[in-house]
Amino acid sequence: MIRKVTDIFKEKKKTYSFEFFPPKTPAGVAKLYETIAELNKLGPDFASVTYGAGGSTRGTTLEICAEIQKRFNLTCMHHFTCVGHSQAELKSILDLMKQNNVKNVLALRGDPPQGVEKWEPAADGIEYCYQLCGLIRSYDGYFSIGVAGFPEGHVNCPDKETDSKYLKIKIDHGGEFVVTQLFFDNSIYFEYLERIKKAGVNVRVLPGILPVTSYQGLLKFCNTCGATIPKKVHDIFKPLDGNDEATYKAGVDFTVKQCQELIDGGAPGLHFFTLNKVNPTKDIWDKLKK
Repeated sequence: MIRKVTDIFKEKKKTYSFEFFPPKTPAGVAKLYETIAELNKLGPDFASVTYGAGGSTRGTTLEICAEIQKRFNLTCMHHFTCVGHSQAELKSILDLMKQNNVKNVLALRGDPPQGVEKWEPAADGIEYCYQLCGLIRSYDGYFSIGVAGFPEGHVNCPDKETDSKYLKIKIDHGGEFVVTQLFFDNSIYFEYLERIKKAGVNVRVLPGILPVTSYQGLLKFCNTCGATIPKKVHDIFKPLDGNDEATYKAGVDFTVKQCQELIDGGAPGLHFFTLNKVNPTKDIWDKLKK
């Protein structure tokens, strides 16, 4: 049965979920469903599907969410941004989600399309995530609403305290839980929980987990999203650069340790950024003592 993520939370103290992104080709989509079929055997509580910059994958994201639910009976959360959409378009997409039994949304401001240096809201559009949360909430509780969290502070925020205040605004306008950006130092996550608690945020905060499979890929990914790579991570993976097998093994070992520390420390679950691959997520999952 397809459920709201918040209802799943009421029954489970800890949840485990997988994130996917929409492939660009039909062959890629077919391969994605093969991947999901394998990962679904692990018994995740829900999945999520990302939304391209400027809404570039709007149709594909919804199609994949709906198909995941139909094919695998797995609750799916639709990432959803306000960048590039008018309010009328946003409402029409939400209407389509309802028609396709998609009950969960991760509300995001989103990034502008690639190459757009100065972004302005679309005509009759909205500018901030909290406004999108309010729009989704206007659907009389049909949707469960998640929002993004940034343990190190959003790259465009002047300081962490301001970032915490912005998160509180998103929660006040309808956000019901948080999925964090990736991080590699668990102390950053636990400090984040304390910081946002002081700001009045008392919702479930799921840590986002990115397994390391490539040192160069890690550098590129973190440079894009603004996440810090601690010295201990450089020390592990830089000497292995170019050795795929050794990097993979070290990545699994590092992530298992990171995840176990988070769970032991009271984290309410884990949200894995799978990069549309069965492994290393499956290998990590199998080694965890959940």
